[in-house]
Amino acid sequence: MATTASSYADFPRLLGDIGGTNVRFALETAPMQIGLVTALKVADFPSLEAALRQFLDGLAASGQPAPRHAAIGLANPVTGDQVRLTNHNWSFSIDGMRRALGLQTLLAINDFTALAMALPHLPANGLAQVRAGTAVRTAPLALVGPGTGLGVSGLVPAPGGQAVALAGEGGHIELMPDTDDEWVAWRAAHRNVGRVSAERLLSGSGLSHIHAALAAETGTLLLAPLLPEQVTTGAFERNDSLCQRAMAVFFGLLGSVAADIALVIGARGGVYLGGGILPRFVPALQASVFADRFVAKGRMRGWLEAVPVHVITASHPALPGLAQALAERLGGPVRNG
Repeated sequence: MATTASSYADFPRLLGDIGGTNVRFALETAPMQIGLVTALKVADFPSLEAALRQFLDGLAASGQPAPRHAAIGLANPVTGDQVRLTNHNWSFSIDGMRRALGLQTLLAINDFTALAMALPHLPANGLAQVRAGTAVRTAPLALVGPGTGLGVSGLVPAPGGQAVALAGEGGHIELMPDTDDEWVAWRAAHRNVGRVSAERLLSGSGLSHIHAALAAETGTLLLAPLLPEQVTTGAFERNDSLCQRAMAVFFGLLGSVAADIALVIGARGGVYLGGGILPRFVPALQASVFADRFVAKGRMRGWLEAVPVHVITASHPALPGLAQALAERLGGPVRNG
């Protein structure tokens, strides 16, 4: 990743949020002034560079100035110049793509690291409370989000008023079932893949696996495994009992995992739930076993009872975090929300 000396006023800046299913691009025209978002399907392009070129060509055709600096968030660990997406077949050299696109700066970070950096910038109306608590302003924040995979990050205060976003792979921690239905889903996954990480069940594909395991256990014949959206439609629109049981497993395991992450990083500042699934089902999550399972941690129950939990409902919430990360890379001032 190359960066040249640059004025903080070098705008527009290109922001890109690359998930396992969709890629979203936008221009930041001034500090934290982010324009319209262009959403593209990952499956429609042979490479990230091809998707970026289409977006940049569209800017040129409309007479807009070409950005010189860009930041992209990836649903993937970023540990060096070579990147291969976990949930898609795209692979690339960060510096090679920077040069090919004529950019001075191309910053690539994990998408949930970007979302963690965005947390201080999210508006109050972009959050929905799942459980009340008393946030400690100087304490870390935890971030957990099921979607194509299971993203995990956090925001940890640092000296001087800055905060450090964690770049880990917490979605691959071990999963501990509690109820009979959770054990049914876990055992089925263990037979299929061996080690069962949290992401195996707390993701879109995980929701399908949970339903299929329960169907097999109850002798329910399925012509094919249900898609995640078919499970949620069955649970919340058709009142299908098996789909409702699958969602209960999903919400229960999520409560347990979210509490584990909160305990690990000391997230007394709050837990935030992101990803592509939960924002569509906030009332169901609020009415589920999530809150009970979140505090069901034995001796740590009292500690967790004080931790508030919110679902991120804001549109394209990772983009402000990418803007923040790019500002810090270019040497601009820290911008607090």
